[in-house]
Amino acid sequence: QIDVIWPGDLAEHFVDLYEYGARDVAGDHFDAIIENNTVDGKLIGIPWFTDAGLLYYRTDLLEKYGYDGPPATWADLEEMAMTIQEGERAEGNEDFWGYVWQGNAYEGLTCDALEWIASNDGGTIVSPDGEITINNPQAAAIVDQAAGWVGTISPPGVTAFGEEDARGMWQAGNAAFMRNWPYAYSLGNADDSVIAGLFDVSPLPAGDSGSGAATLGGWQLAVSKYSEHPEEAARLALFMASYDEQKSRAIEGSLNPTIKALYEDPEVLEAAPFFGSLYDVFINAVARPSTATAPQYADVSAAFFNSVHSVLTGEQDAATAFEVLELDIQDILGE
Repeated sequence: QIDVIWPGDLAEHFVDLYEYGARDVAGDHFDAIIENNTVDGKLIGIPWFTDAGLLYYRTDLLEKYGYDGPPATWADLEEMAMTIQEGERAEGNEDFWGYVWQGNAYEGLTCDALEWIASNDGGTIVSPDGEITINNPQAAAIVDQAAGWVGTISPPGVTAFGEEDARGMWQAGNAAFMRNWPYAYSLGNADDSVIAGLFDVSPLPAGDSGSGAATLGGWQLAVSKYSEHPEEAARLALFMASYDEQKSRAIEGSLNPTIKALYEDPEVLEAAPFFGSLYDVFINAVARPSTATAPQYADVSAAFFNSVHSVLTGEQDAATAFEVLELDIQDILGE
């Protein structure tokens, strides 16, 4: 079982699943995941279950403040978050914030910031063919915009938030919007949750120059090239990632399938109704540049999230940060 960011780094250690029948089923899975798992034309892992960033929103509060649905753009989110935040504080909840997300300097910030940048037509840090694209006006503009959320619609401490910090504030009823992964849905609807039944999910907003984007997450099944029984192992991997097995895992464990047709399966939607909201998210998911930068992805990501974090904390503006970041990534990749 390998993370979505590992195929590029570990490709030399796994068999090509196309040689074991995967070509017959690859088209059933989301294209972005298959592309992410393909290195030099070889399918390194068969998708098993997936993840992507979502916008969580309080349906009761949107209705209370006269909004018909979730925000389509980041500008919409800013306006809605501030309106709801001011209203809830005026009614006595001084701990209420408009929007919570992952702002600490770690891989989670790479995911959040990639979503901002891709949504504003600012690229994906490094393109699939290896071109360093981060130093551009659209990328800088949206990260500067996000820095403006800190201390206004987002708590000052958001620059130290991970997933669970954001979820804790959200699930306590102290936020109107949250960016998080699908796992937070079932937790938010738990019997002891004060927001159970009072929220929904949607695709993340778009920037001024693009369309909404969600960072791809999830896990794949791969077969070691050192296996004494690669054919049997490959058959097992393909079986475990098959329609029926993914359907069972979706129904029993709310694990997000990688097979597109399962998002229209009546039994899956009955067991996990919110899956119906996720199809468009996964279709438009954006992969981190892990394959293009392998085997240096971890260093590239660290350089990126530290650069973005310096903007969020007010140390420098994004244009300055990304000029330096471009040079840093060149050094990391040996260009």
